[in-house]
Amino acid sequence: MRVLLFVDMMHSMSIEQGAERRALLAGPAGDLFREIIGAGVLAPDDPRFAAEHPDHRALALLIDLGLLRKDDRARAWVAVDPAAVQAGVVAPMGRQVVELLDESAAWADTFGSLAQTFRRTPLAGSPINEIRGLPSINHFLEAAVDDAAHELLTAQPAGARRAVILEQAVDRDLRALDRGVNMRTLYQHTARRSRATRDHVERILERGAKVRTLDEFFNRLIVIDRRLAMIPGGSPDVALAIHDLNLVSYLADIFDRSWERAREYDDRGGSSESDIAAEVRQLTVRMLTEGHSDPASAKRVGVSTRTYASYVAALKDEYGVETRFQLGFAMGSRDPESAPES
Repeated sequence: MRVLLFVDMMHSMSIEQGAERRALLAGPAGDLFREIIGAGVLAPDDPRFAAEHPDHRALALLIDLGLLRKDDRARAWVAVDPAAVQAGVVAPMGRQVVELLDESAAWADTFGSLAQTFRRTPLAGSPINEIRGLPSINHFLEAAVDDAAHELLTAQPAGARRAVILEQAVDRDLRALDRGVNMRTLYQHTARRSRATRDHVERILERGAKVRTLDEFFNRLIVIDRRLAMIPGGSPDVALAIHDLNLVSYLADIFDRSWERAREYDDRGGSSESDIAAEVRQLTVRMLTEGHSDPASAKRVGVSTRTYASYVAALKDEYGVETRFQLGFAMGSRDPESAPES
């Protein structure tokens, strides 16, 4: 009976209260229990039954747990085998944990359904929603990709991506591929030189993704099921979620046109590698003749500023000149098509 009473108490007891009672059993109440075992019985007039006694809480806990019972024949309280009490106390806790896990899963499903509606519906009737803060952007993107049912288009410019970013993305991409989502990804040619990017691409290619590279294309873009598109905002910690189907269709069309001009990532023949190197060189030449700054040119080519400077140095050696002015003149003289318009 006392065990059942304790079980009922546990259902209404907070985790903190349960932990406090367990600590009491492990400490003063446990010491008192061992003392009673050694003495054989506990007299009914023991001073610890008094509410004001320091050990009263410990004694009350032993009785609540059923570790002490009143023996009418001995006219005293005697200890009870803890093994006989344990199942009645611990098993209900386990059942309560299972119930809580089931309930928490149901809450998660309900919130997930509402969140999916939130991601798919423009806020306040606006076709474009602004998402601020990298954690918020990453969370929205993760959930939006997990919502993908048919198609996922991603354009990742600026050359090689950092290994930590790729590691975060790979599980998300593989989950989509395992659901049968048709995934196409565009990189710049220079991403082929990154070991981390190659490893990432090989993993998703094995699961059915398609990857191509291009000398230069539009900014970062993600299109999900041709119903939602994400593009960068005005700063690195801002992204725009576009719900307008006409705008999404327009961006998907841009992606498709770039895809048609791109080269298969797994096409690694000698002629293909030579053509890619030539396209990177030609883009570098165009950046020089158009007069872009080194940081802007490096971003367009998809390399670091230092690597771009090495490309320029290689061109100087190729044309046998020392300054950029001489390089521009030499390129214009040898190849009129590369000269800037007057």
